[in-house]
Amino acid sequence: MRIVSADLHIHTCLSPCATLDMTPRKIVEQAQKRNLEIIAITDHNSAENAGSVMVAAQNTELCVIPGIEVTTSEEAHIVALFENPLDALSMQTLVYNHLQPGENDDDLFGMQVIANAFDEVEGINRRLLIGATNLGLSEVVDAIHKLNGLVVAAHIDRQAFSIISQLGFIPEGLDLDAVEISRRITLTQARARFREYERFAFITSSDAHDIPEVGISPTNFLMTGPDMDELKLALKGTKGRKIEY
Repeated sequence: MRIVSADLHIHTCLSPCATLDMTPRKIVEQAQKRNLEIIAITDHNSAENAGSVMVAAQNTELCVIPGIEVTTSEEAHIVALFENPLDALSMQTLVYNHLQPGENDDDLFGMQVIANAFDEVEGINRRLLIGATNLGLSEVVDAIHKLNGLVVAAHIDRQAFSIISQLGFIPEGLDLDAVEISRRITLTQARARFREYERFAFITSSDAHDIPEVGISPTNFLMTGPDMDELKLALKGTKGRKIEY
């Protein structure tokens, strides 16, 4: 067993409000500078750039998990993490079919760039990715699990776009694999503040929208190596794998 450092919530230049510097190669380079061993690419309501980041990291020891950050009809953010890009793209199809109508405003939210592994622009996503879907919280959680993904309630300490900010609580029986704390507080502080949710695994992530933010608030896991199977065990706290608080 050893300590593996992970940042499980990183946006690329496809996400609204992310800088155009958030390209696949630059994200991989910054992750390596931060000594991260696992990152997850979780753009807003899209997974189109996750595969490019995975390709950009192929000749490194960095494990890249494809994911997506879904905005539910309650306007709560849910991070989904998948074993392979095909599952992430399947979730993306569901999300695209349930997005609010309309087009992105480039001047207001920034361009939504689809990039390849060499940081070349391959297209511009015109969908309104910053908006909510009409999928309810339970629908999103169930859909992620049907694709064998992990469900993380994003930044539950924030005053907007979290389950707690939108509902006031985490519903009993909601099948979450973890809850995420923003970089504004530590895991120790969060576990004291949210003691009623101690049944969940607590993680921190950067929620990075700019290159210097990548890896600014990682989670350390005790596991045999950086891969998705080990991450699942660590979130469950089984077979000696665990989160290092």
